[in-house]
Amino acid sequence: MPDRRTMIYTYDGSFDGLLCCVFESYEKNEIPADILPGGAQIPLLLPVKAVENDAGRAKRVLISVKEKIGEKALRFVRRAYLTCHPKKEVLILEFLRLGYIKGPCVMDMLADTAVHELSCAVRHLEREAAHYAGFIRFSENAGALSAVIEPKNIVLPLIARHFRERFPDERFLIYDRTHEMALIHEDGPVVICGAESFEQPEPDEQELKFRTLWRLFYDTVEIRERRNPRCRMNNMPKRFWRCMTEFARGGGYF
Repeated sequence: MPDRRTMIYTYDGSFDGLLCCVFESYEKNEIPADILPGGAQIPLLLPVKAVENDAGRAKRVLISVKEKIGEKALRFVRRAYLTCHPKKEVLILEFLRLGYIKGPCVMDMLADTAVHELSCAVRHLEREAAHYAGFIRFSENAGALSAVIEPKNIVLPLIARHFRERFPDERFLIYDRTHEMALIHEDGPVVICGAESFEQPEPDEQELKFRTLWRLFYDTVEIRERRNPRCRMNNMPKRFWRCMTEFARGGGYF
């Protein structure tokens, strides 16, 4: 039996780094009390083990998940890693440990805490990504489009294909202010990279005109007799409004 909950793992925050934590858990026959990314606040009650990122170890875990649990489970784990669940890393470890025992049917074991919690987190991620596919508002400057979003989850990998297919010939950038990441499309494939900061250029006269026209359209298309603020809040949660042109007044955004 593995030595349970005797320490805390830390890792570099990458998906490969997390897979290395899974490898470490099996190699040392131990289950950590928690797995935390670098920079996170670490409790002082338990010893801490820093797990190094090793491409070879990560690949071995990746292959084993495909072979023993299935492609569907691997896709699920990748998405679970993108969620904002505060315990996602240790839940992923617990999910994989169960999956190695039960096989592909682990995906249906919703009575298990790890499977249930991760399933809820992934649904939240996918709903948020679907919202952003419709709610992102671009500004144009010097022939390039840019937008800023503030998601709870890491949604850029999920919306990349949508915007690449929607704007195949455009240069565009979507900046995730929450996670300090940017999705960039120029001539080739979409690239997602880290970016500590990004400020949209000041809008020129034409951009301000388009913003005014869009707000005018939004205000005009409303049927006032059917106004239902609660319904609007349900379909367009208020936390998205900050970066949406139709809710901004003046030259910029809230």
